[in-house]
Amino acid sequence: MEENIILFEDNHIIVALKPQNMPSCDDESKDLSLLSSLKNMIKERDNKPGNVYLGLVHRLDRPTGGVMVFAKTSKAAGRLSEQMKTGDFEKIYYAVLVGTLNVKEQTLTNYLKKNAITNTVYVCGQTVEGAKKAELHYKVIEEKSGLSFVKIKLHTGRSHQIRVQTSNLGYPVYGDMRYGGENAVKGHLALWASSLSFTHPVTKERLCFKAEPPKELAPWKLFDTSQALKMTY
Repeated sequence: MEENIILFEDNHIIVALKPQNMPSCDDESKDLSLLSSLKNMIKERDNKPGNVYLGLVHRLDRPTGGVMVFAKTSKAAGRLSEQMKTGDFEKIYYAVLVGTLNVKEQTLTNYLKKNAITNTVYVCGQTVEGAKKAELHYKVIEEKSGLSFVKIKLHTGRSHQIRVQTSNLGYPVYGDMRYGGENAVKGHLALWASSLSFTHPVTKERLCFKAEPPKELAPWKLFDTSQALKMTY
């Protein structure tokens, strides 16, 4: 594991960058996950006997990269999980959407349901059994070459939420072959967890970690993502 993947570490938490196309945690693919990779790194670096504890607090979809936090103790895991439930976590994403949005800034509210068999999510009516409310706020930062670079603040954390909600609006995420429909553009999924803010589970200090997407990849290299990272939402 590259050392620069670690953004912060103390006795209670570790904040790391998940590369795109790497699972957050072990799954049926058997591919190395970020969780297992971090455990292996800690075990080897600290010469720890037995299993290393590392709590998974939240997930990123496999094709999505960006900032994640893990708990190094069960107490920290419980407190961070509680923050997730109460909305104390602030998650901001970058996305490149296909098309030029008519509305440059707005809140999207939909109800989503997951098909566990196909592992896909779709927009449905509020009264549908199993429907969950999904809400996000987006803001267009820059437009170029028929693409829109947007900053997205999640108000809920539903599976595939950003991809489904923006596609439903008519502007799928660049590279999203699953939800892009006829507007899909083949390439790396242009969705990145750029900022994560939360309260430290022990010190109670408010922490914020930010990271740029891989600018060498299309279509990120078209846009000034470093400048956007300095902007307040």
